[in-house]
Amino acid sequence: MKHTPLFILVCLLAYLSGSVPIGFLIAKARGINIKEIGSGGTGATNIARNLGPKLGVLVGVLDFLKSFFPVLLARYLFTQDWQVMMVSVLPVLGHIFPVWLRFKGGKGVATIFGILAGFFGLLPFLMFLALWYLVVRMVKLMSLVNLGVGLLLPLVFWLSFREFAYALFGAGLGLILWWSHHGNIKRLLAGSENRLR
Repeated sequence: MKHTPLFILVCLLAYLSGSVPIGFLIAKARGINIKEIGSGGTGATNIARNLGPKLGVLVGVLDFLKSFFPVLLARYLFTQDWQVMMVSVLPVLGHIFPVWLRFKGGKGVATIFGILAGFFGLLPFLMFLALWYLVVRMVKLMSLVNLGVGLLLPLVFWLSFREFAYALFGAGLGLILWWSHHGNIKRLLAGSENRLR
């Protein structure tokens, strides 16, 4: 119990770090309200489509770091798995439901990728990212690939940690991905989802 105030503080900082609307701020600096163009999302995909791939990559990297550092901090400070998991997921929830934008943000893909790097290490993550990129280039439907990642997360966490709690954690992340892509799922089923050029 003596660590409760520290845990609450770290949880608050984790959510607030995730809720910083980086894509929105970068677009705003260029005189554009990203909420009013494209998909209306503040994440890297909508930024790349409307402001160019370089800014899209920048937003993706910064959104990635919003969860990567909190995961490392949580694993350093806390010994209880549930505490680490809670701190880890809060930046994702902050990104999807940012307090600064009336709780309407991005889809959380890059932020979930930050969690994966924090748990599995940068080298395995970079190998995964290269595979993810190749599949996206072949399929040309990023949302479909991301949905596939969501399905695999419980298995990946189970194989890595061999604990049911981690499998549930992976399933929770997968459910978040699927929920945040509900609009994409409708377009995929209707055959109207935007393909990458």
